[in-house]
Amino acid sequence: MKGSCLCGAIQYELSALDMPIIFCHCHRCRKAHAAPYTATAGVMKSNFRWLQGEDKLSSFESSPGKLRRFCSVCGSHLVAERLGQPHVILRVATLDDDPGVKPQAHIWQQEDVTWLEPDNIPCHATWQPER
Repeated sequence: MKGSCLCGAIQYELSALDMPIIFCHCHRCRKAHAAPYTATAGVMKSNFRWLQGEDKLSSFESSPGKLRRFCSVCGSHLVAERLGQPHVILRVATLDDDPGVKPQAHIWQQEDVTWLEPDNIPCHATWQPER
């Protein structure tokens, strides 16, 4: 599978997701992605490699020992990692290919924002019809 940042400056590939897709609701992920939660999955470092643009990677230590790696051009957050661990935490939404598996859990829901409620609101295949 291949993935990239929004502007395409950074590209990567992986041979498999080694851990399940999880939706993380922690306040750090919410702030890093400007979203109510983010889809993550662990990938062993041996199954992950940068194809292009590694020199464009920037990082931010969001908590002690945890580095969030993002594109210095467009800001897309691609992975997070703890240097002593054998895996990276992939931001699944940056994949260009379908991973072929579905999310298995939500975590850190105790940190949800109050306006995030169960989905009982209209869904649209594209833009809202009245716009």
